[in-house]
Amino acid sequence: MSDPLILIPARLAATRLPEKPLADILGEPMIVHVWRRAIESGVGPVVVCTDTPAVVAAIEAVGGLAVMTRPDHPSGSDRLAEALAVIDPEGRHDVVVNVQGDLPTIDPAIIAAAVTPLADKAVDIATLCAEIVREEERMEPSVVKLVGTRLTPTRLRALYFTRATAPWGDGPLYHHIGLYAYRRRALERFVALPPSPLEQREKLEQLRALEAGLRIDAVLVDDVPLGVDTPHDLDRARAVLAARRLN
Repeated sequence: MSDPLILIPARLAATRLPEKPLADILGEPMIVHVWRRAIESGVGPVVVCTDTPAVVAAIEAVGGLAVMTRPDHPSGSDRLAEALAVIDPEGRHDVVVNVQGDLPTIDPAIIAAAVTPLADKAVDIATLCAEIVREEERMEPSVVKLVGTRLTPTRLRALYFTRATAPWGDGPLYHHIGLYAYRRRALERFVALPPSPLEQREKLEQLRALEAGLRIDAVLVDDVPLGVDTPHDLDRARAVLAARRLN
């Protein structure tokens, strides 16, 4: 891992919260808060990749870097790959961290933690998970579960991802957190693959990587970061960041 780069995909086409990246939180657009958390992680340079000039303007207004990408990408991973080719055509950055643009309260420390499994040369993609502690989340299809083998007290090798309640029997279940650190060659291979059967069945993009034989390891963290998808989530994020500012 010689030179990691953080990319934040951001587009305005959210249905439940229109123009989500530009939603105001304490006087700044949400995407600026996410950019700040990524900068605070200390992992490496941070670039926002978007299909909207207003997002570029918001990031440039605070001294950040943003690039325009095509509006028709089927996934955030495809948007990352296009942005990476524009930003770093010479291939200097060998690790790409994908931080979702709707995580304004994310702890910068877990962004940094997501990169650590890539110190193992056998790992292609790294991600995060947290133990499920609320009983209702065990059965909730919107809570994606990571099924994996524990390698250390804080690291698992992912064997499967599912919306079902799995694995069966006694023991912990793990909530997958959709933050990824890719080896550059793994990202380039991933976006070149067609959608896989299990990916299409579960509606989970990461299964394409597993079906193709890419290894995914996950770091176990204490909490699931708040993803902003609804007006209620936005109010919660405002409250969290207001409380942090007071402290």
